[in-house]
Amino acid sequence: MNRPAILTTPQASPLSLQNLAMFRVYVGYRSLLSLVLLIMLVSPNTRQLVGTLNPTLYTTVALAYLATSIPLIGSLSMRLSENQHLMLMVFIVDIIALTLLASSSGGVISGLPVLLVVTVAASAVLIVNRTLATLVAAISVLALLLDTSWLILQSELDTSAFFPAGILGLLIFGVSLMVQPIAYRLGHAEELARNRATDLYSLQRLNEQIVQHMQTGILLVSDSGIVRIMNKAASEFLTPERPVAVAQGRRIGDYSPDLAHQFEHWKNFGTHRAKPFTIVDGATPIIAHFRELQSNTNSETLVFVEDYSPVTQYAQSLKLNSLGRLTASIAHEIRNPLGAISHAAQLLSESPKLESSDARMAEIIQHHCERVNQTVESVMQISRREPPKPEHLVLAPWLTAFVGEYLNALHRPAEVTIQCEFKELLIEFDPENLQRVLTNLLDNALRHGKLANGRESARIEVEIDSALHMCQIDIVDEGEGVPTRELSKLFEPFYTTMQEGSGMGLYLCKELCQINDADISYRLTRRDESCFRISVNQRAV
Repeated sequence: MNRPAILTTPQASPLSLQNLAMFRVYVGYRSLLSLVLLIMLVSPNTRQLVGTLNPTLYTTVALAYLATSIPLIGSLSMRLSENQHLMLMVFIVDIIALTLLASSSGGVISGLPVLLVVTVAASAVLIVNRTLATLVAAISVLALLLDTSWLILQSELDTSAFFPAGILGLLIFGVSLMVQPIAYRLGHAEELARNRATDLYSLQRLNEQIVQHMQTGILLVSDSGIVRIMNKAASEFLTPERPVAVAQGRRIGDYSPDLAHQFEHWKNFGTHRAKPFTIVDGATPIIAHFRELQSNTNSETLVFVEDYSPVTQYAQSLKLNSLGRLTASIAHEIRNPLGAISHAAQLLSESPKLESSDARMAEIIQHHCERVNQTVESVMQISRREPPKPEHLVLAPWLTAFVGEYLNALHRPAEVTIQCEFKELLIEFDPENLQRVLTNLLDNALRHGKLANGRESARIEVEIDSALHMCQIDIVDEGEGVPTRELSKLFEPFYTTMQEGSGMGLYLCKELCQINDADISYRLTRRDESCFRISVNQRAV
């Protein structure tokens, strides 16, 4: 992310670590100074240097100066930006105290006014408002000059004392004006460093979140084969039964011998040929890739593990697309000769001189021509992939009309019942596509029902999933159902369990549902009946 070099001025920022340290140093200096000044008064060797003009005033001010340091020690963690007025008062108190101590000790000639330089320098750092910092310096100089004038009027000093007082005043102003820009730049530098540290921390947290929520598993493996770090996806691939924190810190071979073997081969030869492997029998196949993190003797390796199923599905999709184009071309070429064969068989069956055995052969030819023609039509419809023409259908009456027409077209006894309690339920679907899907599913249901109990029967149930806002149309039959091992192939083209089936019906149903924003799946009912479910998503309800 890009941000300005200085987002906020130090005036608006909280107490920095630099200023906090300076504040603590100043409070310590202040406390120590008050003790030293008291000791100088009571010590025989230094007693004549301080408090010579007014020992009582000197002692009183020194004790008060020490007393005011006690509450400051308890405020070492306060935020400077919230206590600017308090800080200004502290420095004014210091100026007054030092001026009174100097006045009671002989004024500028005692040397104590030099301590004002330290106070002014500290104020230039700790008071972020440069006007207030300059005001502290002005008050210090003014106090020094007033004290010198007072002592001259009291005949304690002569007028020549104005010279050192003026020099000291210039020094005080000079120190304040020099320290202020330095402190200001240091404040900006620390603010910039704080902002950069915040950015780096945010970026680190963002990277951690990205890595942890990636679908690709990532492991950081040491040169000795110890997994130091792994993200959530890697844990789900390799150790789904353990949390990420528990799964880390083990040898890579503890997760998968195949993965450890590929890692050792890559480390020894520098090449790797990706080969899918599984953690346990029946689990999702995964594939690993290796990248060296840094080139040195203690190198670490990034191991990327990901689900191999999308790769195989993509390859299968490419194969099916190629197969679809090929079969569409073949189907187009078959239609003309197939029509000629069917027409010739029909003419042959109408011949009065045809024997019964030959008539049966013509009937067989005609029947299988119709089967091949249905397969060709299915392939052509899939290859064309025409966009749907959706309409709003009131499902209950539409199903009633459709089932009536379907049974009339069968010309044989069959039973199809409808269970739909939602008389005004609207769905959006291409009626021609829905008719084709239901026709294929009912054909399968009646055929498997007859094989199971000798009668052609099926039922259509309509339900609504309120949580998902989906309409579910179930076509239930009394057949034996689809074996579990065959479920993955159920909607693939040319897959069939019937000798007379083309294997295109369910594939066509799935294609037609998809282009209408719907889904089709196979399931068992609560009574273990075979059921195909058409789910119309919430955008179409």
